[in-house]
Amino acid sequence: MDWRSLPSLNALRAFSVLAETGSYTKAGKMLNVTHAAVMQQVRALEDFFGSSLATRSGRGISLTDEGRMLARDLEAGFSRIGRGVASLSTLQQARPLRVTMSPVFAVKWLMPRLSDFQSRHPDITLLLNPSGKIVDLDKDGMDVAIRYSRTENLPKNADVLIVLDLAVVGTPGLVGEVSDLEPADLMHLPWLMELGTSEVPEWFARHGVKPDRPLMISQMPGNLIMDTVKRSDGVTYTARQWVQDELRSGELAELFPEEKAGVFYIHTRKGEQRRSVRLFSKWLREQV
Repeated sequence: MDWRSLPSLNALRAFSVLAETGSYTKAGKMLNVTHAAVMQQVRALEDFFGSSLATRSGRGISLTDEGRMLARDLEAGFSRIGRGVASLSTLQQARPLRVTMSPVFAVKWLMPRLSDFQSRHPDITLLLNPSGKIVDLDKDGMDVAIRYSRTENLPKNADVLIVLDLAVVGTPGLVGEVSDLEPADLMHLPWLMELGTSEVPEWFARHGVKPDRPLMISQMPGNLIMDTVKRSDGVTYTARQWVQDELRSGELAELFPEEKAGVFYIHTRKGEQRRSVRLFSKWLREQV
């Protein structure tokens, strides 16, 4: 098809709506433009064809023979386009909602609440991708990411979900007398760190400690770390919210706590969002 031989699609749409409504004013309201804008588009179309398409008739309009012929073909064409758009939109809305987050966030915060979302929106299928790495939403086909950031590195205008207090935690038998420790004293301890992160070296760097030996770090999925910590196999840097019960009972001790030091925030693709994305994001905010 030679697209250059066609008149403006906006002009064709304006004339099709005019033919449907029989009024410049009604056509303008339907297209959310002024009636003068519709008249201008129709005149441009008449100039293109070199013939009159519509004439005034009382408070409305009457189509000429050429206008009726064009209106009939446009109605068939736009109807077919409308069906195609509706079909694709329905397919997109039915597509599963893909969500990525860290494994520890999935286990400690999301999973205990997820049945509430499923009961409210049984028509939405969720596909969860717990991962310690930062996922590119477009490249990896994800719809929503729940991402972590240090407070000082939080992106501008981030959609904040949870603000976290952070601390190093371990069993009392492993960390000893908490009050007597300095950050450098933790270099000799085994550390547990979530895959895909560099939290432990960054923690020492923020405290001005330059290790004089390789740190003992075991990396693993975040959802496995706390069970390992409770066995006294190492210490970890985590959110106080995840271990409140263990801290209260004395099963774990905290070192060097930091208030409001971390944030989980909601990240979505740019542009128009699917209904399922909007509903899931709204539900997340309601859970806080």
